[in-house]
Amino acid sequence: MKARRAFIVCATTLGFNHRFLRAEERAQIGGQRCKTGGINGGRRHIRKLSSQSPVAELQRVLGVPFKRGARSKPIEYLEPQEVEALLKSIDRSTERGKRDYALFALMLNTGARVQEILDLRLCDIRTDPPHQIRLRGKGDKTRLCPIWPQTARLLQELSNSAAHSGGRDAPLFVNRQGSKLTRFGVRYLLKKHITAGANATRTLQQKRIHPHSLRHTTAIFLLKAGVDFATISQWLGHSSLNTTMTYARADIDLKRQALMQVFPEILAPPRAGHVSSAAINIVDWLKRL
Repeated sequence: MKARRAFIVCATTLGFNHRFLRAEERAQIGGQRCKTGGINGGRRHIRKLSSQSPVAELQRVLGVPFKRGARSKPIEYLEPQEVEALLKSIDRSTERGKRDYALFALMLNTGARVQEILDLRLCDIRTDPPHQIRLRGKGDKTRLCPIWPQTARLLQELSNSAAHSGGRDAPLFVNRQGSKLTRFGVRYLLKKHITAGANATRTLQQKRIHPHSLRHTTAIFLLKAGVDFATISQWLGHSSLNTTMTYARADIDLKRQALMQVFPEILAPPRAGHVSSAAINIVDWLKRL
């Protein structure tokens, strides 16, 4: 009797559960594993009940299809000539132009998140050697990031401008009202200068660049320069090395280098109608893999 009563309660609530599962499928894909485990457990329980008394509603729930995880979009980043076009499009003869140039130069130098850059105060920058800035990342974690001498000079000029009349705790990047620049403001400025730079570099017209793309650009440049993943992870403030590994999959130049290192010897046409085993050093080939 208890089992039958529990079965009736389960069957009457299946309509709600079915709608709930459908709503859950519209949630973020990050909870896909938890949801899949819950559905599998529910299905095993329903199969056990349906073997005793088949119900059409139970079959409907068992027929709920699984959703595949969404594929991540390719990472958008700037090539060196595109970075040059972006910076050259900024008119540095005005105070706003000097601010914009220093802003994007610093973002490219550090690879910092947009909010980390906007949270910078005058006391967080060191323009004397060793040049560096203090960033506050996710979880209120603080890290020091070195900057180029050229970037330090830009920040020094910016901090000495008339816009910074406050104390050492004043924000470094401010708008025309003297308030801290917002993320929406950075997106607007980047879009404006990208549009202007696209006149000189047409490849910019084919890309959807946003402020976080500058962070991706720095990571790709560090990777191409031969910097190890652990250093890049610390540089960018990643909590996990797996996050940094995504840039290795995004860099097409690294894939081209791997292709040129491995396949030319393998796919080379045989000489004199036969393949000589002495022509290929297997040990050297394996070391390059």
